[in-house]
Amino acid sequence: MAEMMVVKPKMTEEEFIKLPDDGRKYELVDGEAKEVPAGVRHDAIVMRIGYLMYPFAEKVGFLCASSAGFRMVTGNIRSPDVSLVLKGRLPEGQLPEGFMDGAPDLAIEVISPNEDWAELGRKIGEYFMSGAKQVWLVDPQAKTVTIYKSLTDVKVLHAEEEVTGGDLLPELRCKVADLISLP
Repeated sequence: MAEMMVVKPKMTEEEFIKLPDDGRKYELVDGEAKEVPAGVRHDAIVMRIGYLMYPFAEKVGFLCASSAGFRMVTGNIRSPDVSLVLKGRLPEGQLPEGFMDGAPDLAIEVISPNEDWAELGRKIGEYFMSGAKQVWLVDPQAKTVTIYKSLTDVKVLHAEEEVTGGDLLPELRCKVADLISLP
C-alpha cells in the first residue's frame, strides 16, 4: 500500500502578519513561518549598528529594525536585522504601512552562533534578486563584516579595518570593532 503524502497548506501573508508575538523573530519562507535565530546579545549588537548608522542614514533614507518585512521576488518575506531604504526609491518618499515590495537598498544580517548557513546564503541571493545594492554580514564571533556589493563582489573586513557606507552612506566610517563591540 502506497503511503499518502500530506501537503501542508502554505501560510498567506495575511495569516503571517497576524501571528501572535511570542518574542521570537520569524520570516515567511516557502509558505511557512520560519524562526530566525536571535538573542539578547544579538539584539544589542543590532541596536549598536543602528545607533552608529542613524545620523548618516536619516539624511538619505530610513533605517528599519528587524520587524520590518520585505517581499522578495520569490514571494518570501525577509526581515534583515537592520535595513536601509533610500528615500529616492519610495513613492512620494514615504514608507508603506505593511510589507515593502523588494529588498531594502542595504540589508544587514548579524550572524548568530546557531545560524543556518545554507539559509543565510539563500537569503543573500534573494536580497540581490529583489533589488538590494549591498548586503552586510556582521559576525561578532569572528569579529568581521563581510560586505557584498553583488554575489561576486565580496570583501571581508576585520576588527581594526574601516567600514564605509560606500555609495549608499558616503559619510559613514567606523571600525568593524565599533560595530560589534559591546561596552
